[in-house]
Amino acid sequence: MNAPAPDRCAGCPAHDLAQLRRLGVDMENWDYVVALAGNPNVGKSTVFNALTGLRQHTGNWPGKTVTRAEGGFEFSGRRYKLVDLPGTYSLLAASPDEEVARNFLLFGRPDVTIVVVDATRLERNLNLALQVLQITDRVVICLNLMDEARRLGLRVDDRRLARDLGVPVAPTAARHREGLPELLQAVDDVATGRTVGRPHRLLKEPPALQRAVATLERGLRQLYPDLPNPRWVALRLLDGDPRIIAAVRNGEFAEPAPAPAAGDPPAPAPAP
Repeated sequence: MNAPAPDRCAGCPAHDLAQLRRLGVDMENWDYVVALAGNPNVGKSTVFNALTGLRQHTGNWPGKTVTRAEGGFEFSGRRYKLVDLPGTYSLLAASPDEEVARNFLLFGRPDVTIVVVDATRLERNLNLALQVLQITDRVVICLNLMDEARRLGLRVDDRRLARDLGVPVAPTAARHREGLPELLQAVDDVATGRTVGRPHRLLKEPPALQRAVATLERGLRQLYPDLPNPRWVALRLLDGDPRIIAAVRNGEFAEPAPAPAAGDPPAPAPAP
């Protein structure tokens, strides 16, 4: 009888979850911070639990009644702190949930943001994904509930979606642990700079608005040379967003990422 052919992928990091070590609430000496964003009911908590090994580890965001959850995991020898943002449909800060999610992405500047989307309701879910891509290029799309999509006879071309969005897309069925190795590898690649996102932002605006945005953007770049999203900030200023106006006036964009919560050790600089 012929011997079974060797599995050529057995040695690759994405072959299985062997390189994942769930750290639970142990988040000491992390190398990278990962934000987890998404609409309600897209399986975001399932992804969080699968990566950290937690069922729930929750508290409240400072000054808010909005629930927060944090956990840790290790992959490829690097330690990650995972921050589960409130489930929200938008980042326009019209509710406490939206404000918390938006502010963490904008001022916390996570090293990677995983946006979890429902493969059966892409049109609705991509609204939030596109808003996140206006704030940061360091995004991985977790195309979750692929098992439900198959059950409904839906086929999602994840490669085409990745090309259209300009960032990595990892198809998953998190409750069955399907696709998690590929998701982890994509996160690790973005965190370490092996993969650089290039989101497509081809928005057509009236000429007067284009001129106003360009003027504000130039001023923001002079004030805050390291600001990663001056165009988005300029648009929010023109919209009269009070939180963004206050941040510009207070010099908040010039400050580094917020210090760790009480009891957390300082984060080391990411590996080059």
